[in-house]
Amino acid sequence: MSCKSQMVDPVSWSYSVKPVRDSIYELLFSAAIEPTWHMYSQFVPIGGPQPAVFTFEPSPNFQRIDSVSEVTKAEEEFDKMFNMKVAYFAMEAHFIQKIKVLKKESFKIIGTIDYQICDDSKCSLGSTDFDFNIEQSRAEKSESATVKPATPDSSTPASRSTKNLWKLFWIAFGSGLIALLTPCVFPMIPMTVSFFMHGKKSRRKSLFESMFFGISIVAIFAVIGTVVAITFGPGIANFMSTHWIPNVLFFLIFLFFAAWFFGMFEINLPNWMISKSDQRADKGGLGGPFFMAFTTVLVSFSCTGPIVGTVLVQSAGGQILQPIVGMLGFGIAFALPFTLFAIFPSWLSSLPKSGGWLNSVKVILGFIELALGLKFLSIADQTYHWGILDREVYLAFWIVIFTLMGFYLLGKIKFKHDSEVTHIGVPRLFLSIITFTFVVYMIPGMIGAPLKALAGYLPPETTSDFDLKHIIRENSGASLNTPLSDLIICEKPKYADKLKLPHDLKGYFDYDQALSCAKSRNKPVFIDFTGHGCVNCREMEARVWVDPRVLQRLREKYVVVALYVDDKVIKLPESEWIISTYDGKVKKTLGKKYQDFQITRFGQNTQPQYALLDTNGKLLIPTRSYDLNVDSFIDFLDKGLREFNSRQKSN
Repeated sequence: MSCKSQMVDPVSWSYSVKPVRDSIYELLFSAAIEPTWHMYSQFVPIGGPQPAVFTFEPSPNFQRIDSVSEVTKAEEEFDKMFNMKVAYFAMEAHFIQKIKVLKKESFKIIGTIDYQICDDSKCSLGSTDFDFNIEQSRAEKSESATVKPATPDSSTPASRSTKNLWKLFWIAFGSGLIALLTPCVFPMIPMTVSFFMHGKKSRRKSLFESMFFGISIVAIFAVIGTVVAITFGPGIANFMSTHWIPNVLFFLIFLFFAAWFFGMFEINLPNWMISKSDQRADKGGLGGPFFMAFTTVLVSFSCTGPIVGTVLVQSAGGQILQPIVGMLGFGIAFALPFTLFAIFPSWLSSLPKSGGWLNSVKVILGFIELALGLKFLSIADQTYHWGILDREVYLAFWIVIFTLMGFYLLGKIKFKHDSEVTHIGVPRLFLSIITFTFVVYMIPGMIGAPLKALAGYLPPETTSDFDLKHIIRENSGASLNTPLSDLIICEKPKYADKLKLPHDLKGYFDYDQALSCAKSRNKPVFIDFTGHGCVNCREMEARVWVDPRVLQRLREKYVVVALYVDDKVIKLPESEWIISTYDGKVKKTLGKKYQDFQITRFGQNTQPQYALLDTNGKLLIPTRSYDLNVDSFIDFLDKGLREFNSRQKSN
């Protein structure tokens, strides 16, 4: 049986060509996905699964128009395997690439699709070649390049994304309510209400103008979301979520927002703009309420700007509807109290008085902006192995930030716009207790505590420089009678500056280097096919490998090698490039090399996969995959050792 027939790839692809107008064509990609499996979108967060990537071979015969668009809307949910919210397709997925034909002759368009698929227990990296025939004489007849896909069902995908859009809506709605509690906005509520109450207006007219005022505010924010959606739509979402430039830029933007809220500077729109809008608001008709709404948005900009910016940054890298839905949620929450108090002016008497507490809200938001901004810098740091924000450094920043926030809530720290705090109220006391409790929770993370509640926000534990938990396990797991020479490896491992083994295990990240060490030490090889984004691999390490009996065997009896199949950063020297016998392509990165090695050698492409080899590189016993039964894993290791010893005796 060939390796290809053994591959786990429950995705079947078909392609077709559709002429749109003169020289413009649509290339249609259709994926049929087997039940229980799902394939990830082009637009997933950094550190998550492999996104779908369409690579076209360059050709002078055509020109791509924009990037590949997703006809099927991906469902977005929190994925426990990757501990983050991801976008994926179930059952089917359809994509379109528009092209402009530059030459009036028949030609082929070829390329590759790389993607990742998962079910509840395992994941697999897939890759397929596509081939479109552009035949000028037959193009008008819309004949397929291969198999014509079924017409996409727009109703099902739409329902899949509804849940995520509602989630975004309510987050943005909450942000709009928070914006109301800032010193630029809260005092404007009674001032705005008086606009609708002055003059000899009928109650009916006042109600109509109040409603139109609120609708105008929502419309203004919706327009902002639409502009962002058009500018930062799906075409560049993958770039925004994976490249270091946008992530560092977002970090700097959040830093800027924090300084803004702390009162380091104030940014106000030009007075002439506000004055003009104010003058138009005094005119009658519907123009008055509209320009009053516009004036309200402009005047509040110095406080709402960072909050609006945060919502837009969080949503700009996703589907095109997200910024629009986000701004709709924000706008509705922002407009709601203005509209309600304009309709029911008697409610104004129940409003709390403006005071220093409004500026305190701004400052607290500044601390939160500062903490959230670090996540973007961390994403770039992990992807490109910069080593700037290791786990301890990241946690140290958060501990300091939220400690300062707690002291601020207690009135021990003051900013230039703060009022004198002679005493603190019960709400500030409760908030300070919550803040300091959060700080205390984070402190054990500095010495290796997992902090599972923050797993989606913190760098992985392997980036820790000091991990007391691992030190204790190492000392308790190793036998006191084991010679020191048996606990060290033969030579310095390649790529150890970028890759690490869990639980302070000593080992390699290069197969040839591990096999050479195994020969010199006369030990079997333990291969761990793993990946940066493999959640099942991390679970095996945390729940199975961590057992002292497993660690003792891996440390003393095996030469351990972790082969990362998804690493995109480590480039191989040209002398180490390989031409795959599976797909005939040249593999130039560490990840591609060992992905191909797993497929061609062991006939699988899912992780984790564990293989035990003798010193000649021959398989000792059948490989093993994801299984959380510790005793079974120990039995797997022991069987490999017995087979290794048996072969040694027979030789």
